[in-house]
Amino acid sequence: MQLMRRPLTVLLLMICCLSAEGQRRNDKVLNRPYADNRAWHLGFGVGVQTLDLAFTHNGFTAPDGSTWFMEQPSFSPGFNVNFLIDFRLSNYFNLRLSPGMYFGNREVKMVDTTLGGEDGQNIKSTFVALPVDLRFSAIRYGNVKPYLTAGAMAVADVAKKRDDYLRLKTFDAYLTIGFGCDFYLPYFKLSPELKFCFGLSDILQHKRPDLDENPAAQKFTQSLSKATSSMVILTFYFE
Repeated sequence: MQLMRRPLTVLLLMICCLSAEGQRRNDKVLNRPYADNRAWHLGFGVGVQTLDLAFTHNGFTAPDGSTWFMEQPSFSPGFNVNFLIDFRLSNYFNLRLSPGMYFGNREVKMVDTTLGGEDGQNIKSTFVALPVDLRFSAIRYGNVKPYLTAGAMAVADVAKKRDDYLRLKTFDAYLTIGFGCDFYLPYFKLSPELKFCFGLSDILQHKRPDLDENPAAQKFTQSLSKATSSMVILTFYFE
């Protein structure tokens, strides 16, 4: 996906540069040498993310002869804050819970491919999320330790719903995969993490009784079989 390339490239360059620096200075004293021996610890994170919607169209033709195509042509950055609970399972594996709030929006473009009309909608979302991740870490080298994560995330969109053309369901679930790197500083551990989240369900509300008095506005929902969500999240954890 195009929205994943830029943050992925930036984080890879960051990790490579800092890893090389850590190798060059490996003869220095280790920062926080016993930080990873605790059975559990707390932390917090702040970050940015982008939201995406993938639409599946069904070829519906409205009574006025229009055929509508929906897409999200661009991505708007949002932000997130998380609380972290980390449980040590072994030298290489950790179970991490990071409940948090995610704020973002999606700009949806609607194009009539038959008559040439065009419309749009800004879908704002405020997620209460509970990510659960299993983390596999490499061996610590100096003050640097890369890792991989995989898990799942449940979300509830608590943003106030309006009588929009398209309305999304409150609940969704994601499968997640990501990677990051621990940097051991003198007083805390900084862990930038890039995560990719893939929605599992159709989040489009197909039944719209609120639009019964405006049947023409239902053509957008009727043109779609389903809509699925995805996210790219870059979070900086402080532990």
